[in-house]
Amino acid sequence: MNCVNRALKNRSRFCLVIFFGFILLGGCTSQEKETTKKLFKGQFAPLLQGMGDHHFAISTDDTLAQEFFNQGLTLSYGFNHKEANRSFRQAAELDPDNPMAWWGAALVLGPNINAGMPEDNIPRAWKALQKAIKLKENGTQKEQDYIEALSHRYEKDPPEDRTPLDSAYAEAMGKLAEKYPNDLDAQTLYAEALMDLHPWNYWKKNGETQPWTPKILKVLESVMKRDPDHPGANHLYIHAVEAEKPEKALASANRLRTLVPGAGHLVHMPSHIYIRTGDYHQGTLANERAVKADNEYVRQCRQQGIYPLAYVPHNYHFLWATATMEGRSERSLKAARNTSKLVDTETMRQPGLGTLQHYWVIPLYDHVRFARWDKILSYPEPAKDLIYPRSVWHYSRGMAHVGQENLNKASDELNKLKTIAADDTLKEVTIWDINTTQELMQIAVHVLKGEIEAQKGNYDQAIAQLREAVEIEDQLNYNEPPDWFFPVRHNLGSLLLQADRPAEAESVYRADLAKFPDNGWSLYGLWQSLKAQGKKVKAEEVKKKFDKSWKHADVRLQSSRIL
Repeated sequence: MNCVNRALKNRSRFCLVIFFGFILLGGCTSQEKETTKKLFKGQFAPLLQGMGDHHFAISTDDTLAQEFFNQGLTLSYGFNHKEANRSFRQAAELDPDNPMAWWGAALVLGPNINAGMPEDNIPRAWKALQKAIKLKENGTQKEQDYIEALSHRYEKDPPEDRTPLDSAYAEAMGKLAEKYPNDLDAQTLYAEALMDLHPWNYWKKNGETQPWTPKILKVLESVMKRDPDHPGANHLYIHAVEAEKPEKALASANRLRTLVPGAGHLVHMPSHIYIRTGDYHQGTLANERAVKADNEYVRQCRQQGIYPLAYVPHNYHFLWATATMEGRSERSLKAARNTSKLVDTETMRQPGLGTLQHYWVIPLYDHVRFARWDKILSYPEPAKDLIYPRSVWHYSRGMAHVGQENLNKASDELNKLKTIAADDTLKEVTIWDINTTQELMQIAVHVLKGEIEAQKGNYDQAIAQLREAVEIEDQLNYNEPPDWFFPVRHNLGSLLLQADRPAEAESVYRADLAKFPDNGWSLYGLWQSLKAQGKKVKAEEVKKKFDKSWKHADVRLQSSRIL
């Protein structure tokens, strides 16, 4: 991707506008020069490469305004809402009489499944909506209906609880979708409005759908049946099914690999399915492509705001998770460090940005996963006000001391960890408001205590601790990648084998493979547990699966945990 503007490509003779240099080549007609002047009025937005060909026709005679509108909607579908807002506002600059450009500018300032509505967006959204309403008579009846539906979403002075507004907007979008059944954007935006009412809560823990989920799935499936390449429907469908029925979105994942190559988040989205279906290598590749796309976008367009703050490191975080499952220690370490270095240490202290603290400590989690004990023990101590990073630091140091068989120091770190884990301040530090870091540190306490007991040879106590950790892990709300950095069953199964309880280990590994299909860590453990029980034929079958899953790995396993 680059920010070279393709703005005049549809003119009979064209000028090439380069956004950052603002270099204007000669040879333009007077009409083209006038168009170029329009491009430089107000806040300039670039036309980005690789935005696909999704088209939403609006009432305008200005080709550029239409193209910027298309880009804005595509960026909205890719959750790059700030850049989408710039595109919609540029469309409004080019065609001041068009109401839909302001509709789009207002739309993307609202809440979404990953974030609520920031307070400073409230007046901006209201102002944009009022401009759309003022101009709506210039649009078609359908465009007026879009604006009317959006008017239910915002108030000048909204209540602290937005639920009534969001519900009213979803209801209005439902009516719009019913009135225009062949308008696939109306259908998609209706599904998104329904999803925004219940972010990340589409399935019960027993695998059944929530009451609102079947409608969401029906609408999105209807869109993709008629337009398999709809970027918004494919993106939202992945989020709608990934927790319990990821295989249903494999087609969407495969499409999004190349559908909008310049939208990094859409390029990344296939990994949400691949990590759930066991294709960890494809998950890694998807995130490598997303990293490349987003890094180029941020570098050349100098973007700021939530997208580079949260979505770009999310690519690296996810890349770390899939590379870890592949057993690629060097690749995972690089991704972990990149995740951490993108975090601004002052910003991560702000309320509601606990996820950034999570990104910041990923290197420590990675060092634990691959037993880099010396790196952990030389890792700088986090500041005292960073309670979650400090707890991870104590946990990782405790694990390092266990690995180096220094149980007294490990116990000291455990006691410090237990003190922090009991602090309810951790409840306020969450991962996207999905899980609290206190829950994560409760898992950490049980894992560290279990490993200390195992080193003492107290296997019954160790196994009991790890079973408690598994129970807490299983109760975490779904997030991707998982908020706890490795399946605790990898440790539990390994300890059961150490304790000469291979049948129980087999059961543990099969349970883990049900959650994380074909992961090499549990395939290795399952192979070992089957061999220990004399199940030679089944063991050989599993060994073949392990070899396939581990073909990109750079570590040689002797257990499903490295200690």
